[in-house]
Amino acid sequence: MRIAIVNDMVIAIEAMRRVLLSVADYQVVWIAKNGAEAIAKCIQDTPDLILMDLFMPVMDGVEATQQIMQKAPCAILVVTADMKQSAAKVFEAMSYGALDVVNTPILGSSGDPEMTQALLRKISTIEKLICKSAHPSTMIRTTPTRSFMPSVSTAPDLIAIGASTGGPKALATILAPLPASFDAAILIVQHIDAQFAEGLIDWLNDQTALTVKKAMTGDRLTSATAFVACTDDHLAMQSNRTLAYVKEPLYYPYRPSVNVLFKSLAQYWRPPGTAILLTGMGRDGAEGLSLLQQQGWYTIAQDEASSVVYGMPKAAIELHAASEVWTPTEIARHLTAKHS
Repeated sequence: MRIAIVNDMVIAIEAMRRVLLSVADYQVVWIAKNGAEAIAKCIQDTPDLILMDLFMPVMDGVEATQQIMQKAPCAILVVTADMKQSAAKVFEAMSYGALDVVNTPILGSSGDPEMTQALLRKISTIEKLICKSAHPSTMIRTTPTRSFMPSVSTAPDLIAIGASTGGPKALATILAPLPASFDAAILIVQHIDAQFAEGLIDWLNDQTALTVKKAMTGDRLTSATAFVACTDDHLAMQSNRTLAYVKEPLYYPYRPSVNVLFKSLAQYWRPPGTAILLTGMGRDGAEGLSLLQQQGWYTIAQDEASSVVYGMPKAAIELHAASEVWTPTEIARHLTAKHS
């Protein structure tokens, strides 16, 4: 794993360098002190992964992420001193292609070993995605067991959305025009660290007239409300039509997983709703979308031109799982016309 560090703070650079050197297979290939320097170095020598700070002189991490993804694309992990205080910039960077976010590790007695482990876990997950070492078909049962089919008399219309890299911006584009009178419930799985989910929910709430809230165990779906997965476990529908979080599959690199949610809906939710798979690295959600399509759901994949990373929707299209291939704006237009 060839890794670059972009940060203007010497102590932060040294902390990340030490963490990386603790893993035999990780190599620090170059270090940049600002975004402009990072772009130039990335064009000359594109690494497997960049650890990108947000606040730097000359050019910040948001603009650097945007330009790197245009000129020399590679995996980017935002590493920042305070994720909660950096919320707006984090989501902006993720909209341009940053995969995830983690706190900067701290050296010495004031440091937290868990911060070091969190950084290593993030890198390990990204490494698995880059290497495509984990394929959904080997991890999750494809055909659900239909031991129970709930009553449909009080069910609201349901829209289920899965997203990863570039997802926050796509989600905001879809939710922004939906009115407060929207007559369907929305379930969202966005690949993001649990400790940052609340910031995403607050940010999305500012973009739409809908209520955006954490999806909690025991919740029942209500119209005009978007429920967002908020833990590192998988959000799933239960047989009694309430939401829950499940740990299995433990070894799945996507947490929370779109596939787990989609497959639970295929098992327990009637009548069929609308399922949407947005921009993201990897294949998570493709098999689940295919299964929902077989159950009569209306399925939509984001188009290539508007996707920051085309992996997830492309995988669904290759499985012929998408009834439509649209931009987020077109998706919003369809949902508004159907449910307003």
